[in-house]
Amino acid sequence: MKKVFLCLIGFLVFNQGYVLAQSWTPEEQLELFGYCEKQFLMKELGISEETANKVGQINYWATLQKLKIEANTNDTFATVNEVNQEVLKKYKAISITGDKAKSILNREYVSGCAITQLNPNKAYDTLSKVQLVTSYKTKYRKKLIDQLGINGRQADMIIDAEAWKQKESLLIAQIPVTDFNRIRKTVLLNNEYARKIVLADISESQKEQAIQFFIQNQL
Repeated sequence: MKKVFLCLIGFLVFNQGYVLAQSWTPEEQLELFGYCEKQFLMKELGISEETANKVGQINYWATLQKLKIEANTNDTFATVNEVNQEVLKKYKAISITGDKAKSILNREYVSGCAITQLNPNKAYDTLSKVQLVTSYKTKYRKKLIDQLGINGRQADMIIDAEAWKQKESLLIAQIPVTDFNRIRKTVLLNNEYARKIVLADISESQKEQAIQFFIQNQL
């Protein structure tokens, strides 16, 4: 299926028939929904995972319908509004009604979220992972121990995870931003990074603190 290009905006406004940023196909949009919007629906709107998955499938169906309208090949719907009305019916069938249904329909669908964000530091390109670890330990080991309330072994494991993430980020950054594989690999990277940090035997709160620590403290 051909890519659908977007000019001027960096997100999908679902009820106006726009498509996600950076020319993602409907299938890629559905995958991105699973990374980002699904979590929003579950955490912020209190929707179950099963229902959130169904919302994703409904939105995917609607995207296909709107693309057919754009291409003048839709034999069922003539306008985007007709598709939206059908979407509301489909939401109602999975017990999403009223303001909640309208808020989901009218929601601006972002082109990414924290799990899909890649933030490579080009200054680290000439440093090996070992050099990164050494530099982090020299500059931040004690500060990390004090701020997170952890011991030296835990700090060393977190620092090693951060150095690994930085080097892997530089490799992924070589993938063009128009290639959806960049997002896929970034999600895998961020999940593995979180797993490595948790191996240091720290709490969820400390994990989040560690992630924020290195966002705020670079060499």
